[in-house]
Amino acid sequence: MDDGVIRPYRPADHAAGRALWGELTRQHRELYDEPGVVGGDRDATFDGYLTRLELSGVWVAEHRQAGVVGLAGLVLVGRSARVEPVVVTERHRGRGIGRALLGHVAGQARRRGIARLTVAPEARNVAALRCLHAAGYDLLSAVELTLDLRAPATGRERPTIDLHELHFRS
Repeated sequence: MDDGVIRPYRPADHAAGRALWGELTRQHRELYDEPGVVGGDRDATFDGYLTRLELSGVWVAEHRQAGVVGLAGLVLVGRSARVEPVVVTERHRGRGIGRALLGHVAGQARRRGIARLTVAPEARNVAALRCLHAAGYDLLSAVELTLDLRAPATGRERPTIDLHELHFRS
């Protein structure tokens, strides 16, 4: 990240964190065409995230002119950890900020003696998958499948993903 730094989250970053959480919420809603996928009041959801006991750290990407433009957290899961979330403001995506955040969080996890670090992007978020793969997340460790119990969507067809010669809607 040439125009800024990765640093620990501070209380003064709260408004920027809420705004980033809002962007993440909007993106999830767009991916799934549903208003309630991420759920409820985004500010309350972000505030709740910050109070999770298993949350080991939160870092922000601070751009010299634009201020806080990215956020990533480290959530402990037994002797492993998960990166949750990783979000970069739409205006600053594609500049290596997400990769810098991921690298920083991985370094923090190593310092804590964590042996395995996972991240769970939405299958439809191709840009996130590409970013994560470029950052070294290339070991496919789990697949989560969903049975949509509502009437089939009409109109817009979703791309498919092939895995072990099976076709999945994304």
